[in-house]
Amino acid sequence: MNKKRVAYIAGILTLLIISYYYFNSNDDENISLTAKVIKGTFLNEVYISGEAQSTSSKEINGPTNARRYGIYNIKIQDLVPEGTVVKKGDYIGKLDVSELNGKILDAQLNLDKALSRYTQQELDTTLTLKQERNAIKDLSFSIEEDKLELERSIYEPPATIRSLEIKIEKTERDLKEKKADYSIKKRQADAKMIEVGTEVSKIKKQIEDLLELQKEFTIFSDDDGMITYIKEWNGTKKKVGSTISPWQPAIASLPDLSKMESKTYSNEVDIRKIKKGLKAKIGFDAFPDIELDGIVTDVANVGETKAGSDIKLFQVLIKLNETNKNIRPGMTTSNRILTHQENDVLMMPLEAVFSKDSISYSYVKSGYSINKQEVKLGLSNNEVVIIEKGLEEGDIVYLNKPDGEEEKSITLLK
Repeated sequence: MNKKRVAYIAGILTLLIISYYYFNSNDDENISLTAKVIKGTFLNEVYISGEAQSTSSKEINGPTNARRYGIYNIKIQDLVPEGTVVKKGDYIGKLDVSELNGKILDAQLNLDKALSRYTQQELDTTLTLKQERNAIKDLSFSIEEDKLELERSIYEPPATIRSLEIKIEKTERDLKEKKADYSIKKRQADAKMIEVGTEVSKIKKQIEDLLELQKEFTIFSDDDGMITYIKEWNGTKKKVGSTISPWQPAIASLPDLSKMESKTYSNEVDIRKIKKGLKAKIGFDAFPDIELDGIVTDVANVGETKAGSDIKLFQVLIKLNETNKNIRPGMTTSNRILTHQENDVLMMPLEAVFSKDSISYSYVKSGYSINKQEVKLGLSNNEVVIIEKGLEEGDIVYLNKPDGEEEKSITLLK
């Protein structure tokens, strides 16, 4: 009898436990989420990602006068890692000098040829002028001999004497012409020597300039700072194997880390809300705990298309009002631009808004019942909406449709 009684009581307890869990689970399924209408400050913000960059930086360039020597594309042979902190005069990288060395070798060969021509011209000039001087001396000696003979022939017939006088006059005339020829040939020789000498000097100067240019193929820092490499036309940064040209000689930059901005791109919908002077908050993916104040300084009027996309994007620049020693150029930024603010307004979550036949309404808790109340709404952001009419501060609204309340009529605004 006692065993039956115990079994009977155990059965009742089991039934009660099962019933409890069954009805409790049903209640969980029917739980309605609610929120309270609050009064506060409404913020409408645009969220866009970007990249940190310095507003002031000093470029580090490769050779700028290489074009003068027919060198146009110079390959980068070595670079220190990006982000390296350097002092003025520190090594940055090295450029490929093979083409330049070829130019230097050609110039040295041209110099050897020019020096050979100079030596040959010098010898030719010496020989030619020596021959001319000897000819002048020979004519002078001939005149002296003829004059002596004339002196000894005072007793000769007049015809003989006249013949000697004519000979002397002719030789003196030849001597005068020879001296004039010598003067002309001397000037010609001097001019030729200047010409070949100038060619030698020109090539020597070219070699000196090429050797100076060769020094510029090893890149050193012009100032203290942190190395940031320049981007190529396709968005990739300069690296070993990239090239520079006389028109775009920049390899790296030394950004001023005390003057930073966030470079972002907004879509066509949000760009209408963004204007110069708007306040912003800038976060950094690398440092989630850091958030800095900023201000919009520039908004592009013309959109641009990014590679691989047809969407038009508009560049927006946000200046950081402050800085942080951890912030570096190239870091990804998350930007919240405040486009609109209203103080002391009623707000509720967007999920509490329902609509039917162009009427917006909310489910509002009223004692132990629920009312469907029409609401007049104002501006909204991604989370909340402003309530202009229909609800009061502290009202409890439902974020999902309560069971059995959907067929209720809506209480319209008066």
